[in-house]
Amino acid sequence: MSMQSRVLTRWMALVAVAILASGCGVASADRTNGLILSTPITIPATRTPPPDAATRAQAAPITYGYQVVKRYPHDTKAWTEGLVYVGDNTLYESTGEYAQSSLRNVSLSSGQVVQQVGLGNAQFYGEGISPVGDTIFQLTWQNCVGLLYHRADFTRYGQFSYPRASGGGCAMEGWGLTYDGTQLIMSDGTSTLSFIDPAATITSGTLAITRQVQVTLSGNPVLNLNELEYINGSVFANVWMTTTIVRIDPATGHVIGTVNLSGLLSPSEQVGADVLNGIAYDATGDRLFVTGKYWPTLFEITLVPPVAHHLLHMPLVAT
Repeated sequence: MSMQSRVLTRWMALVAVAILASGCGVASADRTNGLILSTPITIPATRTPPPDAATRAQAAPITYGYQVVKRYPHDTKAWTEGLVYVGDNTLYESTGEYAQSSLRNVSLSSGQVVQQVGLGNAQFYGEGISPVGDTIFQLTWQNCVGLLYHRADFTRYGQFSYPRASGGGCAMEGWGLTYDGTQLIMSDGTSTLSFIDPAATITSGTLAITRQVQVTLSGNPVLNLNELEYINGSVFANVWMTTTIVRIDPATGHVIGTVNLSGLLSPSEQVGADVLNGIAYDATGDRLFVTGKYWPTLFEITLVPPVAHHLLHMPLVAT
């Protein structure tokens, strides 16, 4: 086969792939942020360790679009700080604000609060939560303590302290929390993620940090990491006061994907609502949920990668 024939054959194959990708049935989207979307994708697992860390460090993150799959009601009085889907149509939700913080069992389909307990101290400001076995871990914001609950009945049975600074104050704040099946992963409002041994934390009564990683995007630290969710080898994090969620490689801290969820709420839904915060994942059903503080709606969404338009503009022959 001649060089020209090989180039022509390769070009035709690439065009066919692009046409198939763009022609597949795409479910209607509430908002697409101006992106031309291909077929929705399942979130793939991140390879750890990466096959080539140097190459991985230079790679630009994927910019996802999104599609709304379904809407569920959400309590507009919930200042959402932590969100976890635990199966059987059930969410655990942590809410903040002084004297109003709570740990909740919530029906996904109805949005109704099935069970709710306060934090036992009006000065405690509730933050991220994560169930580990029979225990639910809940962070507080600037109180320098985390709380431990029996998962079966939401009774509190203990607490643990955060590290102290040299001056005696808190060395870190509590923001987001998730669990990767082995370790808890915690955000503190900076660009740092802390990995925590849950058993050692319960036993010692002190946050047992095993390692930390700085989260960076194109070499720059990403500040204000908030609510977290571990999904198939990646950590997804709300960036506080923005409509952006970043997808993080926990081995390196590199941001490997971003999605801008602006436009989720309609103008009428935005009245009284605050910022985006809250990510939950149903691993069995492969469903991704997001919501925000005082939002009237919890959304099931699908992430969608952009189409590679350049494939349709390749020259027929090499120059």
